[in-house]
Amino acid sequence: MITGELKNKINALWEIFWTGGITNPLDVVEQMTYLMFIHDLDETDNLRAKESAMLGLPYKSMFGEEVQIGERTVPGNQLKWSVFHDFPAGKMYTVVQEQVFPFIKNLHGDKGSAYAKYMDDAIFKIPTPLMLDKVVTALDEIYAQMAQLRDGDVRGDVYEFLLSKIATAGVNGQFRTPRHIIKMMVELMAPGPDEVICDPACGTSGFLVAAGEYLKANRKEEIFFNREKKAHYMNAMFHGFDMDRTMLRIGAMNMMTHGVDNPTIEYRDSLSDQNPDREKYSLILANPPFKGSLDADIVSADLLKLCKTKKTELLFLALFLKMLKVGGRCACIVPDGVLFGSSKAHRDIRRELVDNHRLEAVISMPSGVFKPYAGVSTGVLIFTDTGHGGTDKVWFYDMRADGFSLDDKRSPVAENDIPDIVARFHDLAGETARARTEQSFLVPKGEIVENGYDLSINKYKKTEYVPVEYPPTSEIFAQLRELEAEIQKGLEELEGMV
Repeated sequence: MITGELKNKINALWEIFWTGGITNPLDVVEQMTYLMFIHDLDETDNLRAKESAMLGLPYKSMFGEEVQIGERTVPGNQLKWSVFHDFPAGKMYTVVQEQVFPFIKNLHGDKGSAYAKYMDDAIFKIPTPLMLDKVVTALDEIYAQMAQLRDGDVRGDVYEFLLSKIATAGVNGQFRTPRHIIKMMVELMAPGPDEVICDPACGTSGFLVAAGEYLKANRKEEIFFNREKKAHYMNAMFHGFDMDRTMLRIGAMNMMTHGVDNPTIEYRDSLSDQNPDREKYSLILANPPFKGSLDADIVSADLLKLCKTKKTELLFLALFLKMLKVGGRCACIVPDGVLFGSSKAHRDIRRELVDNHRLEAVISMPSGVFKPYAGVSTGVLIFTDTGHGGTDKVWFYDMRADGFSLDDKRSPVAENDIPDIVARFHDLAGETARARTEQSFLVPKGEIVENGYDLSINKYKKTEYVPVEYPPTSEIFAQLRELEAEIQKGLEELEGMV
Protein backbone atom coordinates (compact mmCIF):
# COMPACT_ATOMS: atom_id res chain seq x y z
CA MET A 1 0.00 0.00 0.00
CA ILE A 2 1.21 3.48 -0.76
CA THR A 3 1.63 5.97 2.06
CA GLY A 4 -0.04 9.32 2.50
CA GLU A 5 3.24 11.06 1.68
CA LEU A 6 3.55 9.18 -1.59
CA LYS A 7 -0.06 9.99 -2.48
CA ASN A 8 0.67 13.67 -1.85
CA LYS A 9 3.66 13.52 -4.22
CA ILE A 10 1.52 11.88 -6.93
CA ASN A 11 -1.20 14.49 -6.42
CA ALA A 12 1.43 17.22 -6.75
CA LEU A 13 2.65 15.63 -10.01
CA TRP A 14 -0.93 15.48 -11.27
CA GLU A 15 -1.29 19.19 -10.43
CA ILE A 16 1.79 20.00 -12.55
CA PHE A 17 0.07 18.49 -15.58
CA TRP A 18 -3.21 20.29 -14.92
CA THR A 19 -1.64 23.70 -14.41
CA GLY A 20 0.48 23.07 -17.51
CA GLY A 21 -2.62 22.70 -19.66
CA ILE A 22 -2.97 18.88 -19.92
CA THR A 23 -6.38 18.42 -18.32
CA ASN A 24 -7.76 15.22 -19.85
CA PRO A 25 -7.19 12.57 -17.14
CA LEU A 26 -6.44 9.85 -19.69
CA ASP A 27 -3.87 12.11 -21.40
CA VAL A 28 -2.24 12.76 -18.03
CA VAL A 29 -1.99 9.04 -17.26
CA GLU A 30 -0.70 8.33 -20.76
CA GLN A 31 2.07 10.96 -20.54
CA MET A 32 3.02 9.78 -17.05
CA THR A 33 3.14 6.22 -18.39
CA TYR A 34 5.55 7.23 -21.16
CA LEU A 35 7.91 8.84 -18.65
CA MET A 36 7.64 5.97 -16.17
CA PHE A 37 8.38 3.62 -19.05
CA ILE A 38 11.48 5.62 -19.97
CA HIS A 39 12.63 5.54 -16.33
CA ASP A 40 11.95 1.81 -16.04
CA LEU A 41 13.82 1.06 -19.28
CA ASP A 42 16.96 2.51 -17.70
CA GLU A 43 16.47 0.46 -14.51
CA THR A 44 15.67 -2.72 -16.46
CA ASP A 45 18.74 -2.30 -18.67
CA ASN A 46 20.98 -1.86 -15.64
CA LEU A 47 19.42 -4.88 -13.91
CA ARG A 48 19.86 -7.13 -16.96
CA ALA A 49 23.47 -5.98 -17.29
CA LYS A 50 24.14 -6.95 -13.66
CA GLU A 51 22.42 -10.34 -14.05
CA SER A 52 24.43 -11.10 -17.19
CA ALA A 53 27.67 -10.13 -15.41
CA MET A 54 26.81 -12.44 -12.49
CA LEU A 55 26.13 -15.32 -14.90
CA GLY A 56 29.21 -14.55 -16.97
CA LEU A 57 27.11 -13.94 -20.07
CA PRO A 58 27.61 -11.20 -22.66
CA TYR A 59 25.05 -8.40 -22.60
CA LYS A 60 24.26 -5.80 -25.22
CA SER A 61 22.55 -2.73 -23.78
CA MET A 62 19.39 -1.58 -25.55
CA PHE A 63 20.86 1.93 -25.51
CA GLY A 64 24.27 1.03 -26.96
CA GLU A 65 27.18 3.37 -27.52
CA GLU A 66 25.42 5.01 -30.46
CA VAL A 67 21.73 4.93 -31.42
CA GLN A 68 20.19 5.77 -34.78
CA ILE A 69 17.34 8.27 -34.44
CA GLY A 70 15.93 8.91 -37.90
CA GLU A 71 18.87 10.07 -40.01
CA ARG A 72 20.94 11.09 -36.97
CA THR A 73 23.28 9.10 -34.78
CA VAL A 74 23.25 10.11 -31.11
CA PRO A 75 25.10 8.85 -28.02
CA GLY A 76 23.01 6.04 -26.49
CA ASN A 77 24.03 7.03 -22.99
CA GLN A 78 22.17 10.35 -23.06
CA LEU A 79 18.89 8.56 -23.76
CA LYS A 80 19.02 7.08 -20.25
CA TRP A 81 16.88 8.69 -17.56
CA SER A 82 19.77 8.60 -15.08
CA VAL A 83 21.75 10.83 -17.46
CA PHE A 84 19.30 13.28 -19.03
CA HIS A 85 17.48 14.07 -15.76
CA ASP A 86 20.54 16.15 -14.76
CA PHE A 87 20.47 18.22 -17.97
CA PRO A 88 19.32 21.88 -17.91
CA ALA A 89 15.60 22.21 -18.67
CA GLY A 90 16.07 23.36 -22.29
CA LYS A 91 18.56 20.62 -23.20
CA MET A 92 16.49 17.96 -21.38
CA TYR A 93 13.39 18.95 -23.34
CA THR A 94 15.24 18.78 -26.67
CA VAL A 95 16.77 15.40 -25.84
CA VAL A 96 13.48 13.87 -24.64
CA GLN A 97 11.33 15.29 -27.44
CA GLU A 98 13.73 14.77 -30.36
CA GLN A 99 15.67 11.69 -29.24
CA VAL A 100 14.24 9.73 -26.29
CA PHE A 101 10.61 9.74 -27.42
CA PRO A 102 11.39 8.71 -31.03
CA PHE A 103 13.70 6.06 -29.53
CA ILE A 104 10.94 4.45 -27.44
CA LYS A 105 8.47 4.71 -30.34
CA ASN A 106 10.82 2.68 -32.50
CA LEU A 107 12.26 0.55 -29.73
CA HIS A 108 10.95 -2.70 -31.14
CA GLY A 109 12.59 -3.56 -34.43
CA ASP A 110 9.62 -5.61 -35.67
CA LYS A 111 7.24 -3.10 -37.22
CA GLY A 112 4.46 -5.68 -37.03
CA SER A 113 4.77 -6.06 -33.26
CA ALA A 114 2.09 -4.87 -30.86
CA TYR A 115 4.41 -2.31 -29.38
CA ALA A 116 5.32 -0.83 -32.76
CA LYS A 117 1.69 -0.72 -33.91
CA TYR A 118 0.35 1.11 -30.89
CA MET A 119 3.29 3.41 -30.31
CA ASP A 120 3.13 4.57 -33.92
CA ASP A 121 0.51 7.22 -33.14
CA ALA A 122 1.81 8.08 -29.67
CA ILE A 123 2.30 11.82 -29.12
CA PHE A 124 4.58 13.59 -26.64
CA LYS A 125 2.28 16.32 -25.30
CA ILE A 126 4.31 18.08 -22.57
CA PRO A 127 4.42 21.64 -23.99
CA THR A 128 7.38 23.39 -22.29
CA PRO A 129 10.89 22.64 -20.96
CA LEU A 130 9.97 24.04 -17.53
CA MET A 131 7.01 21.69 -17.21
CA LEU A 132 9.08 18.67 -18.24
CA ASP A 133 11.76 19.62 -15.72
CA LYS A 134 9.14 19.83 -12.97
CA VAL A 135 7.62 16.47 -13.99
CA VAL A 136 10.99 14.69 -14.12
CA THR A 137 11.96 16.11 -10.70
CA ALA A 138 8.61 15.04 -9.23
CA LEU A 139 8.97 11.53 -10.67
CA ASP A 140 12.49 11.25 -9.23
CA GLU A 141 11.07 12.08 -5.81
CA ILE A 142 8.27 9.50 -6.26
CA TYR A 143 10.73 6.76 -7.27
CA ALA A 144 12.99 7.65 -4.33
CA GLN A 145 10.00 7.36 -2.01
CA MET A 146 9.04 4.01 -3.57
CA ALA A 147 12.58 2.70 -3.03
CA GLN A 148 12.35 3.57 0.67
CA LEU A 149 9.15 1.57 1.09
CA ARG A 150 10.95 -1.62 0.02
CA ASP A 151 7.72 -3.14 -1.23
CA GLY A 152 8.01 -5.14 -4.43
CA ASP A 153 4.48 -4.23 -5.41
CA VAL A 154 4.60 -0.54 -4.63
CA ARG A 155 5.05 0.46 -8.30
CA GLY A 156 1.82 -1.33 -9.07
CA ASP A 157 0.16 0.50 -6.19
CA VAL A 158 1.33 3.82 -7.60
CA TYR A 159 0.01 2.95 -11.04
CA GLU A 160 -3.29 1.83 -9.57
CA PHE A 161 -3.55 5.14 -7.76
CA LEU A 162 -2.93 6.96 -11.04
CA LEU A 163 -5.67 4.98 -12.76
CA SER A 164 -8.01 5.65 -9.87
CA LYS A 165 -7.80 9.35 -10.70
CA ILE A 166 -9.52 8.67 -14.02
CA ALA A 167 -12.95 9.52 -12.77
CA THR A 168 -14.76 8.71 -16.01
CA ALA A 169 -17.31 5.93 -15.50
CA GLY A 170 -18.23 3.19 -17.92
CA VAL A 171 -15.50 1.87 -20.15
CA ASN A 172 -12.72 3.03 -17.83
CA GLY A 173 -14.14 0.87 -15.08
CA GLN A 174 -13.00 -2.28 -16.83
CA PHE A 175 -9.38 -1.33 -16.32
CA ARG A 176 -9.48 -1.70 -12.61
CA THR A 177 -9.15 -5.22 -11.35
CA PRO A 178 -7.47 -5.08 -7.91
CA ARG A 179 -3.99 -6.46 -8.27
CA HIS A 180 -4.21 -8.73 -5.22
CA ILE A 181 -7.24 -10.40 -6.84
CA ILE A 182 -5.30 -10.77 -10.11
CA LYS A 183 -2.39 -12.30 -8.20
CA MET A 184 -4.76 -14.71 -6.41
CA MET A 185 -6.24 -15.89 -9.69
CA VAL A 186 -2.79 -16.41 -11.21
CA GLU A 187 -1.65 -18.39 -8.16
CA LEU A 188 -4.79 -20.51 -8.34
CA MET A 189 -4.08 -21.40 -11.97
CA ALA A 190 -0.29 -21.80 -11.46
CA PRO A 191 0.68 -21.30 -15.13
CA GLY A 192 3.46 -23.46 -16.58
CA PRO A 193 6.27 -22.62 -19.01
CA ASP A 194 4.44 -23.99 -22.09
CA GLU A 195 1.20 -22.05 -21.64
CA VAL A 196 -0.39 -19.87 -24.29
CA ILE A 197 -2.16 -17.25 -22.17
CA CYS A 198 -4.87 -14.83 -23.24
CA ASP A 199 -6.90 -11.99 -21.75
CA PRO A 200 -9.60 -11.02 -24.28
CA ALA A 201 -10.32 -7.75 -22.42
CA CYS A 202 -6.81 -6.92 -21.30
CA GLY A 203 -6.89 -3.17 -20.48
CA THR A 204 -3.42 -2.39 -19.13
CA SER A 205 -2.40 -6.12 -19.32
CA GLY A 206 -2.58 -6.67 -15.55
CA PHE A 207 -3.35 -10.41 -15.80
CA LEU A 208 -0.62 -10.98 -18.39
CA VAL A 209 1.98 -9.10 -16.33
CA ALA A 210 1.03 -11.04 -13.19
CA ALA A 211 1.26 -14.36 -15.05
CA GLY A 212 4.70 -13.40 -16.34
CA GLU A 213 5.88 -12.39 -12.87
CA TYR A 214 4.57 -15.68 -11.43
CA LEU A 215 6.55 -17.66 -14.01
CA LYS A 216 9.69 -15.62 -13.30
CA ALA A 217 9.34 -16.28 -9.58
CA ASN A 218 8.45 -19.98 -9.79
CA ARG A 219 9.79 -21.38 -13.09
CA LYS A 220 12.72 -19.07 -13.79
CA GLU A 221 15.45 -21.64 -14.43
CA GLU A 222 13.14 -23.85 -16.48
CA ILE A 223 12.24 -20.97 -18.81
CA PHE A 224 15.27 -18.71 -19.02
CA PHE A 225 17.92 -21.44 -19.18
CA ASN A 226 16.15 -23.07 -22.11
CA ARG A 227 16.41 -21.28 -25.46
CA GLU A 228 13.11 -22.58 -26.88
CA LYS A 229 11.10 -21.93 -23.72
CA LYS A 230 12.58 -18.44 -23.38
CA ALA A 231 11.69 -17.65 -27.00
CA HIS A 232 8.15 -18.90 -26.34
CA TYR A 233 7.92 -16.71 -23.21
CA MET A 234 9.12 -13.61 -25.06
CA ASN A 235 7.19 -14.00 -28.31
CA ALA A 236 4.30 -16.47 -28.19
CA MET A 237 3.00 -16.93 -24.64
CA PHE A 238 1.06 -13.72 -23.96
CA HIS A 239 -1.98 -12.48 -25.89
CA GLY A 240 -4.26 -9.57 -25.04
CA PHE A 241 -7.09 -7.79 -26.85
CA ASP A 242 -8.80 -4.46 -26.21
CA MET A 243 -10.72 -1.75 -28.04
CA ASP A 244 -8.94 1.29 -26.59
CA ARG A 245 -5.67 2.24 -28.31
CA THR A 246 -4.45 4.20 -25.30
CA MET A 247 -4.86 1.13 -23.12
CA LEU A 248 -3.13 -0.98 -25.75
CA ARG A 249 -0.15 1.37 -25.70
CA ILE A 250 -0.02 1.29 -21.92
CA GLY A 251 -0.45 -2.49 -21.94
CA ALA A 252 2.37 -2.98 -24.48
CA MET A 253 4.70 -0.73 -22.47
CA ASN A 254 3.71 -2.53 -19.27
CA MET A 255 4.61 -5.92 -20.77
CA MET A 256 7.94 -4.70 -22.17
CA THR A 257 8.84 -3.08 -18.85
CA HIS A 258 8.25 -6.46 -17.22
CA GLY A 259 10.62 -8.18 -19.60
CA VAL A 260 8.33 -9.57 -22.32
CA ASP A 261 9.83 -8.46 -25.64
CA ASN A 262 7.04 -9.22 -28.08
CA PRO A 263 3.59 -9.86 -26.58
CA THR A 264 0.60 -10.10 -28.91
CA ILE A 265 -1.45 -7.05 -27.86
CA GLU A 266 -4.09 -6.30 -30.48
CA TYR A 267 -6.98 -3.96 -31.18
CA ARG A 268 -9.91 -6.33 -31.39
CA ASP A 269 -13.57 -6.61 -30.49
CA SER A 270 -13.31 -10.03 -28.88
CA LEU A 271 -17.04 -10.78 -29.15
CA SER A 272 -17.36 -10.06 -32.87
CA ASP A 273 -16.43 -12.00 -36.00
CA GLN A 274 -13.28 -9.87 -35.92
CA ASN A 275 -11.95 -12.42 -33.42
CA PRO A 276 -11.12 -15.64 -35.30
CA ASP A 277 -9.31 -17.36 -32.41
CA ARG A 278 -10.84 -20.73 -31.67
CA GLU A 279 -9.31 -23.60 -29.66
CA LYS A 280 -6.03 -21.70 -29.42
CA TYR A 281 -5.23 -20.96 -25.78
CA SER A 282 -4.25 -23.16 -22.85
CA LEU A 283 -5.07 -20.52 -20.20
CA ILE A 284 -7.46 -17.56 -20.09
CA LEU A 285 -7.33 -15.05 -17.24
CA ALA A 286 -9.89 -12.29 -17.44
CA ASN A 287 -12.19 -9.79 -15.83
CA PRO A 288 -14.33 -8.96 -18.84
CA PRO A 289 -16.67 -5.96 -18.91
CA PHE A 290 -20.10 -6.80 -17.61
CA LYS A 291 -23.42 -5.21 -16.80
CA GLY A 292 -23.48 -4.24 -20.45
CA SER A 293 -25.69 -5.06 -23.41
CA LEU A 294 -24.63 -5.45 -27.05
CA ASP A 295 -26.32 -5.30 -30.42
CA ALA A 296 -26.80 -8.94 -31.42
CA ASP A 297 -25.83 -8.03 -35.01
CA ILE A 298 -22.19 -7.41 -34.05
CA VAL A 299 -21.80 -10.58 -31.94
CA SER A 300 -20.17 -13.61 -33.49
CA ALA A 301 -22.82 -16.10 -34.61
CA ASP A 302 -21.17 -19.13 -33.00
CA LEU A 303 -21.34 -17.41 -29.60
CA LEU A 304 -25.06 -16.79 -29.98
CA LYS A 305 -25.56 -20.47 -30.82
CA LEU A 306 -24.08 -21.33 -27.44
CA CYS A 307 -25.81 -18.59 -25.50
CA LYS A 308 -28.47 -16.42 -27.16
CA THR A 309 -28.23 -13.16 -25.22
CA LYS A 310 -27.08 -9.54 -25.40
CA LYS A 311 -25.44 -9.61 -21.95
CA THR A 312 -21.67 -9.25 -22.20
CA GLU A 313 -20.93 -11.28 -19.06
CA LEU A 314 -22.61 -14.36 -20.58
CA LEU A 315 -21.18 -13.85 -24.06
CA PHE A 316 -17.64 -13.66 -22.69
CA LEU A 317 -18.10 -16.99 -20.92
CA ALA A 318 -19.22 -18.51 -24.22
CA LEU A 319 -16.20 -16.88 -25.88
CA PHE A 320 -13.76 -18.37 -23.37
CA LEU A 321 -15.09 -21.85 -24.11
CA LYS A 322 -14.61 -21.26 -27.84
CA MET A 323 -11.09 -19.81 -27.47
CA LEU A 324 -9.73 -22.51 -25.16
CA LYS A 325 -8.12 -25.58 -26.64
CA VAL A 326 -9.26 -28.93 -25.25
CA GLY A 327 -7.73 -29.19 -21.80
CA GLY A 328 -7.37 -25.41 -21.58
CA ARG A 329 -8.23 -23.72 -18.30
CA CYS A 330 -9.92 -20.46 -17.39
CA ALA A 331 -10.21 -18.28 -14.29
CA CYS A 332 -12.54 -15.33 -14.77
CA ILE A 333 -14.47 -12.82 -12.70
CA VAL A 334 -18.23 -12.74 -13.17
CA PRO A 335 -21.03 -10.76 -11.51
CA ASP A 336 -23.13 -12.72 -9.04
CA GLY A 337 -26.07 -12.70 -11.43
CA VAL A 338 -24.24 -15.17 -13.68
CA LEU A 339 -24.24 -17.68 -10.82
CA PHE A 340 -27.97 -17.67 -10.10
CA GLY A 341 -29.74 -15.73 -12.91
CA SER A 342 -33.00 -17.39 -13.93
CA SER A 343 -33.16 -16.44 -17.61
CA LYS A 344 -32.75 -19.13 -20.27
CA ALA A 345 -29.39 -17.68 -21.32
CA HIS A 346 -28.08 -17.79 -17.73
CA ARG A 347 -29.18 -21.41 -17.30
CA ASP A 348 -27.81 -22.39 -20.72
CA ILE A 349 -24.28 -21.14 -20.05
CA ARG A 350 -24.20 -22.75 -16.59
CA ARG A 351 -25.51 -26.02 -18.03
CA GLU A 352 -22.80 -25.86 -20.71
CA LEU A 353 -20.08 -25.42 -18.06
CA VAL A 354 -21.37 -28.19 -15.81
CA ASP A 355 -22.53 -30.80 -18.36
CA ASN A 356 -20.15 -30.36 -21.30
CA HIS A 357 -16.99 -29.15 -19.56
CA ARG A 358 -15.36 -29.44 -16.16
CA LEU A 359 -16.43 -26.76 -13.69
CA GLU A 360 -13.91 -26.86 -10.85
CA ALA A 361 -14.52 -23.96 -8.48
CA VAL A 362 -16.81 -21.08 -7.60
CA ILE A 363 -15.26 -18.48 -5.29
CA SER A 364 -17.76 -15.99 -3.94
CA MET A 365 -16.20 -12.57 -3.24
CA PRO A 366 -17.62 -9.84 -0.98
CA SER A 367 -19.20 -6.82 -2.67
CA GLY A 368 -16.57 -4.42 -1.31
CA VAL A 369 -13.71 -5.93 -3.35
CA PHE A 370 -14.14 -3.41 -6.19
CA LYS A 371 -14.86 -0.37 -4.03
CA PRO A 372 -14.66 2.60 -4.26
CA TYR A 373 -15.21 2.19 -8.01
CA ALA A 374 -18.07 -0.28 -7.89
CA GLY A 375 -20.04 -2.11 -5.23
CA VAL A 376 -21.13 -5.06 -7.37
CA SER A 377 -20.93 -8.56 -5.90
CA THR A 378 -18.73 -10.86 -7.94
CA GLY A 379 -17.30 -14.34 -8.00
CA VAL A 380 -14.44 -16.22 -9.65
CA LEU A 381 -15.25 -19.17 -11.91
CA ILE A 382 -12.56 -21.76 -12.62
CA PHE A 383 -13.19 -24.34 -15.33
CA THR A 384 -11.48 -26.58 -17.89
CA ASP A 385 -12.58 -26.92 -21.50
CA THR A 386 -13.11 -30.63 -22.18
CA GLY A 387 -15.92 -30.72 -24.76
CA HIS A 388 -17.27 -33.92 -23.23
CA GLY A 389 -18.08 -33.16 -19.60
CA GLY A 390 -16.00 -34.11 -16.61
CA THR A 391 -17.60 -32.15 -13.78
CA ASP A 392 -17.66 -34.35 -10.70
CA LYS A 393 -17.64 -32.15 -7.63
CA VAL A 394 -17.53 -28.37 -7.61
CA TRP A 395 -15.54 -26.56 -4.94
CA PHE A 396 -17.22 -23.57 -3.34
CA TYR A 397 -15.45 -20.97 -1.18
CA ASP A 398 -17.07 -18.11 0.70
CA MET A 399 -14.47 -15.31 0.73
CA ARG A 400 -15.24 -12.95 3.60
CA ALA A 401 -12.07 -10.83 3.67
CA ASP A 402 -9.37 -9.97 1.14
CA GLY A 403 -6.86 -8.12 3.33
CA PHE A 404 -8.57 -4.72 2.97
CA SER A 405 -11.56 -3.05 4.57
CA LEU A 406 -14.73 -3.47 2.52
CA ASP A 407 -15.66 0.21 2.59
CA ASP A 408 -14.66 2.96 0.18
CA LYS A 409 -11.35 3.57 1.99
CA ARG A 410 -10.07 -0.02 1.41
CA SER A 411 -7.56 0.25 4.23
CA PRO A 412 -5.31 -2.77 4.99
CA VAL A 413 -6.69 -5.18 7.62
CA ALA A 414 -5.39 -8.37 9.19
CA GLU A 415 -8.23 -10.58 7.95
CA ASN A 416 -7.36 -12.13 4.59
CA ASP A 417 -8.80 -15.32 3.11
CA ILE A 418 -6.66 -15.30 -0.05
CA PRO A 419 -3.75 -17.45 1.23
CA ASP A 420 -6.32 -19.94 2.54
CA ILE A 421 -8.17 -19.99 -0.79
CA VAL A 422 -4.98 -20.77 -2.73
CA ALA A 423 -3.86 -23.44 -0.25
CA ARG A 424 -7.24 -25.21 -0.17
CA PHE A 425 -7.71 -25.12 -3.94
CA HIS A 426 -4.37 -26.85 -4.46
CA ASP A 427 -5.38 -29.56 -1.98
CA LEU A 428 -8.95 -30.41 -2.97
CA ALA A 429 -8.50 -33.94 -1.64
CA GLY A 430 -8.44 -32.40 1.82
CA GLU A 431 -11.80 -30.71 1.19
CA THR A 432 -13.87 -33.90 0.92
CA ALA A 433 -14.58 -34.09 4.65
CA ARG A 434 -15.58 -30.45 5.09
CA ALA A 435 -19.14 -29.75 6.23
CA ARG A 436 -21.46 -27.32 4.48
CA THR A 437 -21.23 -25.04 7.50
CA GLU A 438 -17.54 -24.36 6.84
CA GLN A 439 -16.07 -21.63 4.64
CA SER A 440 -15.38 -24.05 1.79
CA PHE A 441 -16.86 -27.37 0.70
CA LEU A 442 -17.47 -29.65 -2.28
CA VAL A 443 -20.86 -30.09 -3.96
CA PRO A 444 -21.60 -33.10 -6.22
CA LYS A 445 -22.63 -32.41 -9.80
CA GLY A 446 -25.97 -34.21 -9.30
CA GLU A 447 -27.04 -31.78 -6.59
CA ILE A 448 -26.18 -28.81 -8.81
CA VAL A 449 -28.25 -30.27 -11.64
CA GLU A 450 -31.18 -30.85 -9.26
CA ASN A 451 -31.02 -27.17 -8.28
CA GLY A 452 -31.35 -25.95 -11.86
CA TYR A 453 -27.59 -25.41 -12.27
CA ASP A 454 -27.66 -22.70 -9.60
CA LEU A 455 -24.06 -21.85 -8.66
CA SER A 456 -24.78 -19.47 -5.80
CA ILE A 457 -22.95 -20.60 -2.65
CA ASN A 458 -26.00 -19.68 -0.57
CA LYS A 459 -27.89 -22.47 -2.29
CA TYR A 460 -25.62 -25.11 -0.79
CA LYS A 461 -24.07 -23.82 2.42
CA LYS A 462 -25.78 -24.51 5.71
CA THR A 463 -26.04 -22.10 8.58
CA GLU A 464 -25.19 -23.54 11.95
CA TYR A 465 -27.62 -22.35 14.58
CA VAL A 466 -26.23 -22.33 18.10
CA PRO A 467 -28.97 -22.55 20.74
CA VAL A 468 -28.95 -19.74 23.26
CA GLU A 469 -30.35 -20.43 26.71
CA TYR A 470 -32.04 -17.60 28.59
CA PRO A 471 -32.96 -17.56 32.29
CA PRO A 472 -36.60 -18.26 33.23
CA THR A 473 -39.04 -15.39 32.90
CA SER A 474 -39.63 -15.32 36.65
CA GLU A 475 -35.90 -14.77 37.21
CA ILE A 476 -35.79 -11.92 34.71
CA PHE A 477 -38.78 -10.23 36.40
CA ALA A 478 -37.11 -10.62 39.80
CA GLN A 479 -33.97 -8.91 38.47
CA LEU A 480 -36.08 -6.10 37.02
CA ARG A 481 -37.83 -5.57 40.38
CA GLU A 482 -34.45 -5.43 42.15
CA LEU A 483 -33.23 -2.89 39.63
CA GLU A 484 -36.41 -0.85 39.99
CA ALA A 485 -36.03 -0.89 43.80
CA GLU A 486 -32.44 0.39 43.50
CA ILE A 487 -33.56 3.19 41.20
CA GLN A 488 -36.39 4.16 43.58
CA LYS A 489 -34.01 4.17 46.52
CA GLY A 490 -31.60 6.40 44.63
CA LEU A 491 -34.38 8.84 43.77
CA GLU A 492 -35.45 9.07 47.42
CA GLU A 493 -31.89 9.81 48.48
CA LEU A 494 -31.67 12.57 45.90
CA GLU A 495 -34.94 14.11 47.08
CA GLY A 496 -33.64 14.10 50.63
CA MET A 497 -30.65 16.14 49.54
CA VAL A 498 -32.79 18.94 48.07
